[in-house]
Amino acid sequence: MRSSESYLQIVGRRFRRNRLAVSGSVIILLLFALALLAPVLSRYDPAVIDVNNILSAPSWEHWMGTDESGRDVMSRMIYGARISMLVGFVAVGIATFIGILFGAVAGYYGGRIDAVIMRFVDIMLCFPTFFLILAVIAILEPGLMNIMIVIGVTGWMGVARLVRAEFLSLKEQEYVQAARAFGSSDLRIIFRHLLPNAMAPVLVSATFGIAGAILTESALSFFGLGVQPPTPSWGNILGSGYKYIDFAHWLSVFPGLAILITALGYNLLGEGLRDALDPRLEGSQ
Repeated sequence: MRSSESYLQIVGRRFRRNRLAVSGSVIILLLFALALLAPVLSRYDPAVIDVNNILSAPSWEHWMGTDESGRDVMSRMIYGARISMLVGFVAVGIATFIGILFGAVAGYYGGRIDAVIMRFVDIMLCFPTFFLILAVIAILEPGLMNIMIVIGVTGWMGVARLVRAEFLSLKEQEYVQAARAFGSSDLRIIFRHLLPNAMAPVLVSATFGIAGAILTESALSFFGLGVQPPTPSWGNILGSGYKYIDFAHWLSVFPGLAILITALGYNLLGEGLRDALDPRLEGSQ
């Protein structure tokens, strides 16, 4: 290790040496560019129906073919990237916020407060997450906003456990004792001293969580309980395409590959961040 390097420089050097992590980062950056430039990159309006080109095979005119309504699949795939990125980040943002709140309170105060919160976490973990989401969506109206909220509200338990564990180990450190001695409030100690030092595992967990949220949204949209047509989503493109898989395989292949590559990219990025942020690897890099 170079003694003049800062912590962020060490993390960055470790991350750049991990080729799989860099590959994951490139995939995610390309997806972001695709989502941001969707109006520029799309050759057709993703909602326009063309009865003269129903279920057309991939060609120079329609690079990924058309669907059962004659809509250009490539344009719908590009706009579907926006939905996936939005669902992933908003849902994980909600889950991370709730998890940090509960985990910080439980880890910092301990005692009965910790016991009550962690028993609540255990109760939530008893329910299979996907079936819990299905039950809530069955009550609410299917839609993008409801999907993001439900995925976030049902996915915070792992973050809460991570934050609690970090707080339990950090709150007895000397700098925290010094802050208490100087009369710092609990809120200042939690948000100024403890939380910044507990964010590394949360960041890694959030990266994996985005991949999970995208997969969950795709599964719900596949079953018709997620993003509703004509709004394009990889899940509902796949859901409408499986009925024609015998003679229109492109409707299943392209969204399936998009979901696979996106989940792979986020998982590679999460693995790379976990390795780069692990201080035990400091001497081996």
